[in-house]
Amino acid sequence: MFIPLHDDNPLRNIRFPYVTVFLLLANIGIFVVFQSGYIYNIGHAGIFDLAIIPCQLLGFDICAANSQQIIGATPELITPISYMFLHGGWMHLIGNMLFLWVFGDNVEDAMGHVTFLVFYLLCGVIAGYVHAAIAPASSIPLIGASGAVAGVIAAYLMLHPNVLVWVLAFGVFSLNLRALYVLGAWVVLQFYSVMTAAGQGGTAFWAHIGGLAAGAVLVLFMRRRGVKLFQ
Repeated sequence: MFIPLHDDNPLRNIRFPYVTVFLLLANIGIFVVFQSGYIYNIGHAGIFDLAIIPCQLLGFDICAANSQQIIGATPELITPISYMFLHGGWMHLIGNMLFLWVFGDNVEDAMGHVTFLVFYLLCGVIAGYVHAAIAPASSIPLIGASGAVAGVIAAYLMLHPNVLVWVLAFGVFSLNLRALYVLGAWVVLQFYSVMTAAGQGGTAFWAHIGGLAAGAVLVLFMRRRGVKLFQ
């Protein structure tokens, strides 16, 4: 629907969004080095090892009986972090990183570098557990930064709903719209998807909802003193 390209929202508290850039480079680097096949490919075994497997994360015995399940060496306490740095393909990666690039810097600006990193990781972890809680018997691996990025989207909406964002609309022409409309449309789509057959496909929409909820709550407490909501 709307692909964000750039926002008219200068930084106010930091000189450079170091954490946002680090997360971008980490996600892109891991995909290129370990998943793209250009250098190395961890394959299905590596994905199962580092992804969130709901039934395995929650300790359901059904995982052991599932012939498709690959029990990896990575402790389950690590996978709620590691899963968000893997992606299912180039489009999955580019979509997440584009939203993080456009909106992450201003959320980092509102929180500070270290706090933003903690915020991002917490949103991703909560998103993963929400997904697992909704489908506790599933042995399908969950990967991707979408849950964490959803938290960033929620925080941005609560901080800067009226900022103008340049978007590519319907893949054809560019528009300059308020963040409320651009990101609001994305949020509505996630809720619509979990209530329709689309939510049963390969996209983990409940992880998006979990990330959104986490971001909306955490920004209330993790933003800098003096940073107002709904600017």
